[in-house]
Amino acid sequence: MTKFVIRWLINAVALFAAVWIVPGISYSGEWTGILWLALIIGLLNALVRPLLKFVTCPLIILTLGLFTLVINTGMLLLTRTIGQSLGIGLTVDGFWSALLGSIVMSIVSVVMSVIFRDELKGKK
Repeated sequence: MTKFVIRWLINAVALFAAVWIVPGISYSGEWTGILWLALIIGLLNALVRPLLKFVTCPLIILTLGLFTLVINTGMLLLTRTIGQSLGIGLTVDGFWSALLGSIVMSIVSVVMSVIFRDELKGKK
């Protein structure tokens, strides 16, 4: 359970960093909305992303892994769509803003995962 909460908070901080850094991504609402969006993106990454990676495996191999950036961009755009349908005010201006936002989110997520590596592995 602790691993889930840490991963959820890492997603929330990464999403907040993308909103803060990328000019084409904005959020209007309470801070709890970021937590809900982080939960949505976490569920999408757990359920939809592996399927997309399996289906696009030849493209991922052909582009030496760069196509995963497009998959991450799609996950961010899908999160925006689901969030807007739930009344959470995340706006992403277009593909290029989503691409830059997914790169920022990936970098923040990797850095925070390295910082919290022991907690994510379950060591005390």
